Amino acid sequence: MEDKLYLTPEEILDHEFKIDARGYRMQEVDKFLDMVIRDYTEFLRTIKKLEQDNLDLIEDNRKLQAEYRKLKAEVEASSQGTSVTGNPDLLRRLSNLEKIVYGKE
Repeated sequence: MEDKLYLTPEEILDHEFKIDARGYRMQEVDKFLDMVIRDYTEFLRTIKKLEQDNLDLIEDNRKLQAEYRKLKAEVEASSQGTSVTGNPDLLRRLSNLEKIVYGKE
């Protein structure tokens, strides 16, 4: 994104204009450029935040798609009569977790 920008806020701030006898009032130019710098900085901050939000959403989407595929496979397997995890298996796993958590042997 930054390679498409011509100026950075620092370049705007540091730019020097040549003075001409019929030139603009320097104070007005400085005031206007200060506003441009503030806007430019805010735009860059907003763009970076949106890019990060976009990456976060893409990652969340990948995780949800993987979970969806897993759940879909489980539903298809259970509808065909072959359950991926049965009640006895779940009870055994729960019992093992209780032993680990509560220290019961």
